[in-house]
Amino acid sequence: MNKRKFLETAGAASAAAVLLAVKPTQAQAPAVGVNVLVVYHSVTGNTEKMAHGITEGARSVAGANVVLKRVGEVVADDLLASDAVIVGSPVYFASMSGEVKTFFDNWSLKFGLFRELKMRNKVGGAFVTGAAISNGKEVTMQAIHAAMLVNQMSIVSGGGAFGASATTGPDSPGIDEKALESARALGKRVAEFAAVTKRGSRT
Repeated sequence: MNKRKFLETAGAASAAAVLLAVKPTQAQAPAVGVNVLVVYHSVTGNTEKMAHGITEGARSVAGANVVLKRVGEVVADDLLASDAVIVGSPVYFASMSGEVKTFFDNWSLKFGLFRELKMRNKVGGAFVTGAAISNGKEVTMQAIHAAMLVNQMSIVSGGGAFGASATTGPDSPGIDEKALESARALGKRVAEFAAVTKRGSRT
C-alpha cells in the first residue's frame, strides 16, 4: 500500500470512529414518559383558567401524560401513579382554600400516603390566584410547598421564586396572557424536571 492510499484509509477510519463516538443529543436523552397530575380548586373560574395553562405547558413536554382534576375528584391512585403533582388554589385570608387544605390532609387521613412517604421524590409545584396584589399569594404557594415538602417531594418553580400566580381583582388584568404564560412555564418546567428525575433513577 502506497503512502497516499494509507493516509486516505486511515482518515476514513478516523472519521467513522468519530461518528460512532458522538451521538445526537436526542439519542442521549430520549423522551421519558412521565405522569403529571394538575389539581385545583376554583369558585370563580380564575384558578381553573390557570390550571388549563399549567396543563398546556406540561403537555408541551415530549412523553408527558397530563391529568387535570379538581381537588374533590382526586383518588389515591391518581397520586400514586403520578411522577409530579401541581396544585392550584385561590387565596383565602392569605392562605390556601379549605378545599385544598382538606386535599392535603387526605394524603394522610384518607389516602394513607404520608405514613410510608409514598409521595417521596415526586416533583411538586404550586399556582395561585388572588384578588389583591398583596393578599398572600406567595405565602399561599409556600404553604402548598410546605405540605409537599413534609411528604419529601421535590419542589420546582417555573422561573419565579415560588410558582405561578395571577391577580384577579376588579381593577387587575385578571387571567391575561402574561399570567397564562407563567402558568405554561410552570407546567413545562415541572414536567421537564420529572422526566430528568425519572431518567436519572433508571441509570
